[in-house]
Amino acid sequence: MALKGNLRDFTITQLLNLINLAQKTGVLTVDGPVDPVYVFFREGKLAYAQVGRNSNGLVTILHKANKLTAHQYKVIKERGGHLSDKELGLLLINANYITQQEIISSLQAHFVGIVNQLFSWVEGIFKFDSDVKPPQGKIVVRVGLENLIIDGTRRLHEWEQLQDEIPSLDMALKFTDRPGANIRDINLSVEEWRVVSYINPKNSIRQIARANKLNEMEIRRIVYGLLQAGFVQIVRPDGAAPRVSQRTQIPATRTTVDQEEQKSLIFRIIDRIRAL
Repeated sequence: MALKGNLRDFTITQLLNLINLAQKTGVLTVDGPVDPVYVFFREGKLAYAQVGRNSNGLVTILHKANKLTAHQYKVIKERGGHLSDKELGLLLINANYITQQEIISSLQAHFVGIVNQLFSWVEGIFKFDSDVKPPQGKIVVRVGLENLIIDGTRRLHEWEQLQDEIPSLDMALKFTDRPGANIRDINLSVEEWRVVSYINPKNSIRQIARANKLNEMEIRRIVYGLLQAGFVQIVRPDGAAPRVSQRTQIPATRTTVDQEEQKSLIFRIIDRIRAL
């Protein structure tokens, strides 16, 4: 019988702990805010992971890990598109494109990255089916879950802090007015510079994330760093309708009536006491 539940009741950390301690073999399917995630385990170790049914193949993973050039990626996709990942891996090793260890390391990093995304999911349905193997022809790895759980828990705490600091991605950013300050003097990564190039009250943080293909954790982390440095501030996007507070929606006449009713009630109580 498959283990089923909701992430609101059973967290990813608890699921991985259970799989690790029980040394389970099978697949964990998590259907959450985006495409479903499939994570395969063998005797309590991470073996394979993919997002959606059409997972990235080995060549795509190696290209994203900068193990293959754009030209190599294009040629291999054209000539070896009909081969399985195992067959492609052997072909690349024999052709001296890459070593076996580089393939394993790239796959491990890719699979761990998929699992790490799950730690920020608080909504979703999960199901664990025992004794289910990864898709045929895929290369499997062996990654212990202990460090992954520890790192994931740290990421979860970071995610909660980032959500508190930046609760909505529908807000925008603008540069602060700091005389003498120049953002060009800061040592920023390539991803951070790309985000900076989109900073404008017309662009929401969510739009900036989509334009740079960043997930919610990544964009919040970059924006938080810029906020802490004092170079940007969060503002309402240009053209957005201002929020109307609940207090302004209460008519003043109603408040006056309530006060008069309270006074009248007090006077009636006083009169009744005097009549005793």
